[in-house]
Parts: sequence; structure tokens; C-alpha cells
Amino acid sequence: MNNPLFIDRAIHWLAVIIYVAASIVNTYGLIFRKERSEQTAYYIIVTGLFVHGIAIVYRWTIAGHGPYMVRYEVLSSNAWVALSTFLVFSRFFPKIRSASIFMFPAVFLLIALGLFFNPEVTKLPPSLKSIWLVLHVVFYKIAFGTILIAFALSVFYILRNRTKIKWSERFPDNETLDIYAYRFAGFGFTFWSIGMLAGSIWAYQSWGRFWGWDPVETWSLITWISFGIYLHLRRFFEWKDEKAALLFIFCFILSLISLFFIPILESSIHSEYFK
Repeated sequence: MNNPLFIDRAIHWLAVIIYVAASIVNTYGLIFRKERSEQTAYYIIVTGLFVHGIAIVYRWTIAGHGPYMVRYEVLSSNAWVALSTFLVFSRFFPKIRSASIFMFPAVFLLIALGLFFNPEVTKLPPSLKSIWLVLHVVFYKIAFGTILIAFALSVFYILRNRTKIKWSERFPDNETLDIYAYRFAGFGFTFWSIGMLAGSIWAYQSWGRFWGWDPVETWSLITWISFGIYLHLRRFFEWKDEKAALLFIFCFILSLISLFFIPILESSIHSEYFK
């Protein structure tokens, strides 16, 4: 019972249980127009975020490094940052709150998926001990959180266009969904750009080169270009509505490939942190 890894996983599972409860209460509130349930769900989700934060800090103390070395840590910290990003932005942009019906389940699914990977602690190699690595990781995680919001809004737009699901009336109007998806895509593109820049500086500091065409670097660049094309088409060619939503969903899929699948499928320096 005093095994640190057991305690780590137990706190993570407690966070998952709280997130599941929040998701159920929130979905009920949104579908059946129960504002009190929606409000209660936010109290529950903040509690889960606090417990989840304790789990990440505890893991940090026993590992001796930030949560970015193995899939278990990466998925957990991505979930925490994504939820924190959503809660902060929903405070300033209340119209995106309906995206919680997607964001809350996505968060607990990310953690639950991470819990099925190897939880063993991996020590940080000397080449990774850099503030630029921390900035590189943090900005990519924030980028993931913002594009996850934009993805949810794009999916909602298509649902409202193509279906007659009654509870979709709880979503903002199509024009609002469209413009907010565009804005959060812009946020994601900005954070992704800063993350790439910080990674280049870290690479130069560690290996004496800014860019090495590593598979993860290459796919990150492809994803960045794709988001840039999306934003360019929207800004200068007035792309909007469903075709813009579909293009963004494609860009989002590329981001998932870049962040989660390429480190597993391809041999690269990035594979070391995602074993």
C-alpha cells in the first residue's frame, strides 16, 4: 500500500471517477436544460481538476521531472492542461460552455487511456534538462487544449447542420460556432508555433542544430502548415460554414497523428519520451 506507483495510480483513478461523475451530471443538465445540474457539474469538475493536479505533482516528486517522459505522464498532463484551458477560456467566453459536453468526457478518456500504459518511472536524460524543453512541452499542451475546443465547436456545427437532434439547440447559433472555432484555431496555431520555436532552440542547445527532420518534427511542421492553410483560407478567401469545419477536423486529425502516433510508430529522439 506504500508503493508510490500504487498511490500515484490510485489518485489518478479517483480523478477519473470524479470526471466521469461531472460528465454525467453535465450531460444531463445540457440535454434536459437543468441549469442547476450544469452548475453542479462545474463544481465537480473543478474538484476533479484539483485531485488530478495532486496526482501530477505527486508523480512529479517521485519521478524527479515534469510529466512528459512516458505515455502515462504525457496523456495525464495533456488532459489536465486541456481541461484547465477550457475552464479558463469558458470563463471569458461563456458561449463555448456547451463544448463541455465533449471536453469533460475527452479529459477522463485521456487519463483512463494513459492508466493502461506502463506507469514505471523513467529518469530524465541529461540532454532533456532544459527550460526550453519545458516551454516546448507546455506550449504544445496548451495548443492541444485550444484546438480540442475548436474541434468540438466544428463538430457541433456539422451536427446542427446535418441532424435534427433536439438537444443540439443548446449549442450557440451556427454563426457563433463558426467564428469561435476559427478563433480557437487561431489560438492553437499561435501556441503550436511558439512550441515549435522553443523546441528548435532546445534542439540547438542539446544537439547543435535547430532542425533535423526528425519524423515528429516533420509531422509537427506538416500540421502547422495545415492549420496555417485553414486560417489563410478563412481570413483571405472567406471560407466558413461546413467546409471550414470539415477542413479543421482534418487538421485536428493531423495534430493527433503528430502528437500521439508518430512517436510510437517512428524511431526518433521524441520516441524516448513516449515509451
